[in-house]
Amino acid sequence: MRVVDLHCDTLFKSVIQNLPLDDDSHEVQLDTSPGSRKLQCYAIWLPDDFSGEQAELTVFQAAEKLKNECRRLDIHLLSIGENPKNAFENFSNSAYLTIENGLALNGNIENISRFAYLGVRMMTLTWNAHNAIGDGADVVNANGLTAFGRVVLPELDRNGIIVDISHASEKLFYDVLEHTSLPFVASHSNAFSVTKHRRNLKDEQIKYIIERKGLFGLNFHNAFLNADPEQACVDDILRHAEHFLSLGGEDCLCFGSDFDGGTLPHDIQNSRIYDKLYEGFLQLHYKETLIHKIFFENTLNFFENFDNQRRIV
Repeated sequence: MRVVDLHCDTLFKSVIQNLPLDDDSHEVQLDTSPGSRKLQCYAIWLPDDFSGEQAELTVFQAAEKLKNECRRLDIHLLSIGENPKNAFENFSNSAYLTIENGLALNGNIENISRFAYLGVRMMTLTWNAHNAIGDGADVVNANGLTAFGRVVLPELDRNGIIVDISHASEKLFYDVLEHTSLPFVASHSNAFSVTKHRRNLKDEQIKYIIERKGLFGLNFHNAFLNADPEQACVDDILRHAEHFLSLGGEDCLCFGSDFDGGTLPHDIQNSRIYDKLYEGFLQLHYKETLIHKIFFENTLNFFENFDNQRRIV
């Protein structure tokens, strides 16, 4: 199987519980089958109740953990500026370090360049609450970017760290649209029209991401897939995919599983699910060229195009 996954919380679990990255308890499993290729984005989640100092320190701990584990497990850890397509073709397993929650900056703009040096490829501006950058999805009467947030965006762009608006409030989403010219992503967000959850994307937001040539990653968390989370299943992932595609998202749709960070549907146990998803798309009569886009090509193309655009800007 060949797949890119934009988001999981396995690294946070590994750091907090002091577990190896290949521990059997993780939902993300390394793919060792012949000819397989997987690029996994390992996010370090930073809960909203962390202090800024604790969040900042955890990023550096996670970066060290991921570096050591990748070396031990023969996972190729990508740096900013490295060609991900080459890594994907040449290594069975490769990885990016990402950050979930801009609380990581601890209010210090200089941390952006420090995180880029560590190889951080992508950062959600918020988790669900307010931080120094802006408001998350759970904030009532939310605002958008703060004054600090408006400084953060161009600095992220300059350092090659992709802006991720998953968990952002709607107001924050539209402020990002206004204050950056580069593509951005919703690494693990589904479609609001299919499941009316505040964490899912409304159709207008989806269309703007398509216009900007960004990405939206299908999230496997049951409450984002189905209004009755206990009934969530693989078919719901396909329903959300079909909605994204109906809006013109053929070149923007990918996976952002949220493994080890959400509650999975009853018929998904771990990352071995991709074979079943592939068959599900085939049963819907999708051409394999489109399935390959969703599974890996869209994301690899996005990374390459982002770097090219950043150099121009």
